[in-house]
Amino acid sequence: MTRIIALFAALSLLVACGETRLDEAPEDLGAFQARIVHVYTEKALQWPMSRSADHSEWTDPIKSALETRLRRYEGGQQYDVAVTLEGFMLAPAGVPVLFSPKSVVVVNVFVYDVEQETFLAKKHQMEIFESTTGESALVGSGHARSKQEQIQGLAVNIADKVEEWMAEQHREQGWFAPRDSAEDQADPAAAAPAG
Repeated sequence: MTRIIALFAALSLLVACGETRLDEAPEDLGAFQARIVHVYTEKALQWPMSRSADHSEWTDPIKSALETRLRRYEGGQQYDVAVTLEGFMLAPAGVPVLFSPKSVVVVNVFVYDVEQETFLAKKHQMEIFESTTGESALVGSGHARSKQEQIQGLAVNIADKVEEWMAEQHREQGWFAPRDSAEDQADPAAAAPAG
C-alpha cells in the first residue's frame, strides 16, 4: 500500500510540473498581430454530469486569456481571431483516485486575414482538457477546485492550445508569413539594390 501511495505522489508531482501558465514564452507567429479577439459562448452546451455554469461565466476568462497570449505579438499584419465555446463539462466531485473526471471543453476557432479578406481557418474544432495538479490527480478536480477555478484553468488552456496551433500552422502552412510591401509588389526594381 505504501508503494502505491508513493507512486501516486510521484505521478502527481510530474503532472503538476506541466500545468499551463499564462506567462509562458511566446511562440513564433511570424508577422501576426491581433486586430480583434472575439469570444462567443452563448450557445455552448452543458454536458451531462457537469457542474452547472452560466454562459456568461465563461466569456471574460476566455477573452482575458486569449488577449494576454495574442496581444504579445506585434507583427506588421493584422488578423482577427474568434473562439466559440461549443460545449463543456466541469468535473463534479468524484471518488478520489478511482473516479476523478477531468473538465473538458470543445471550441471552434476562426482566423481571418484582414488585408487579404479571407479566412485562414473557419471552424477549426479543438477538444481541450484542464491541466492536472498534484492535488487534483489524487482527489479529482471536482474536489480540488471550485467551479471558477476550473473555468479559469480551462480558459488558460484554450488560449495556450490556440496559440500553439496557430504557431504550428505558421510552421507548416506558412500562415502569418511576412508579405512584401505594396510598393515592392508594384515596382520590383525599386526593391533591388543600387549599382
